[in-house]
Amino acid sequence: MSKNSRKKLLSILLCIALIAAMALCTAGCGSKDAPETTVSAGAAGATSVGEGQTAFLFTVVDADGKETAFDVHTDETTVGAALLALGLIDGDDSEYGLYVKTVNGLTVDYDKDGKYWAFYVDGEYAATGVDSTDIAAGSTYTFKVE
Repeated sequence: MSKNSRKKLLSILLCIALIAAMALCTAGCGSKDAPETTVSAGAAGATSVGEGQTAFLFTVVDADGKETAFDVHTDETTVGAALLALGLIDGDDSEYGLYVKTVNGLTVDYDKDGKYWAFYVDGEYAATGVDSTDIAAGSTYTFKVE
């Protein structure tokens, strides 16, 4: 095989490989017409609560480790406002925001029990309070007794 024939064959193979790679990269692109704030949390076994265009998964883990899940539907913009409106949380307002003492009817008070409700976003300890955390599509919000 001559040197020119090898170069030509190599060029053709390279072009075919590039075309295949481009086809694979663009195959995963979907429509961007869907609203960003609308999510169907729909976890198996979750109790559906509320009404509204935005949905998120909310879980409660009690002192015994028992987990209760809620598929929350709301038109509120913050997690705290949505959960307060549905009666899923309650607490005291402070200079730092809402100090949550009751979640899903279970009251935990650090001053009395030495335990508190820890707030998590997608499994990570939250950097903001529940009342200042904006609802993000696809996120899971959790309160755990710690």
